Amino acid sequence: MSSNQSTNKLVVATSSSALFDLHESDKVYREQGLQAYADYQIARETQPLEPGDAYSLVKKLLRLNELLETEERVEVILLSRNTADTGLRVFNSIFHHNLPITRAAFTGGAEPYRYMAPFGCQLFLSTNADDVREVLDHGMAAASILPSAKSNNDGDTLNFAFDGDAVLFSDEAEKVYQSEGLQAFARSEQRSADEPMMGGPFRPFLAALHDLQSEFPKEKSPIRTALVTARSAPAHERVIKTLREWNIRLDESLFLGGMKKSDFLLAYNADVFFDDQAEHCQLASAVTATGHVPHGITNMKEKE
Repeated sequence: MSSNQSTNKLVVATSSSALFDLHESDKVYREQGLQAYADYQIARETQPLEPGDAYSLVKKLLRLNELLETEERVEVILLSRNTADTGLRVFNSIFHHNLPITRAAFTGGAEPYRYMAPFGCQLFLSTNADDVREVLDHGMAAASILPSAKSNNDGDTLNFAFDGDAVLFSDEAEKVYQSEGLQAFARSEQRSADEPMMGGPFRPFLAALHDLQSEFPKEKSPIRTALVTARSAPAHERVIKTLREWNIRLDESLFLGGMKKSDFLLAYNADVFFDDQAEHCQLASAVTATGHVPHGITNMKEKE
C-alpha cells in the first residue's frame, strides 16, 4: 500500500494511556503483573475505554481536517507499549469514539521513540515520563500530559500556548539565569538581543503548526499560538528577533515577569500549555490540559 503522507503534514503521536483512561488497567499490571494485565484487557476488549487526559486535544486536532478542503493535513498516530493483543481494546475504543486514527505501533514493552521518525511525528504525548525523556533525548518534541481539572474548551479554535526557554528555545539563557541570577540574565539577553537563540525541542512542532496556520486566512484560522513566558523587558527583544529570524509568527506573546501563568492561560482560553518546569505545569493543569517538557537545565538539576 502506498503512503499518502505529505511532507508538510502535522503528525502527533499519542500513547494509549494519554488518549484513554487506563488507570484501572495499570493498577492490575502493577499489582498482579503482565499476564494478569493481558488477561484483563483481552476479557474487556469490547468495553470502550473512557477518554484520557489528551483525548480532547487529540479530537480537536483531528477536527482540523474537516476545515481543510485539501488532503488530510493533520494525523494522529498511536504509539503504545501494548502488544497487538492487549492493544485491540485501545483500537476498539478509537472506533467507538469515532476518532480517525488508523496508524499505530504496538511495541510490546519496547521503546516507542524508534517509530517517531518513520511516521514523521513532530510531537509525542504520553503519561510515561521515561518515554517522554527518551524522545526528547533523541531531539524530538515530547511532553508528559498531566491530569487536568478542566477539559478543553468547546470552541472551534485550537489555542496552543508554549513556554519559551527550554521549550521553544534552547536553555542557554536559563543557564545564565540559574547560575548568575536575574540581573546577569537581563544584561546577557540585552547584549545578545541581535543573536537568535538556538531552537528548543518544540521548534519543529511550532514550525509545522505555523505552516498549517498559513493555509487559512489569518482572521479565520482555527489555530492560535501564544508564547507565555516569565521573561519581561528588556529580555523580550531577543525572543522577538529570534522568532523573526525563524520566520515564525505567534498570535500572542505574554511577557509576564514572573507572574502566575495560570491566570493568563485561562484568559487566553488555552487548549494546551507546554512548559519545562513541573511547578508551573501543576498550576496550569488546574485551568487547561498541560504537558510537562522534562528538558533543559532545570530538569537536569531535579533529576540529580
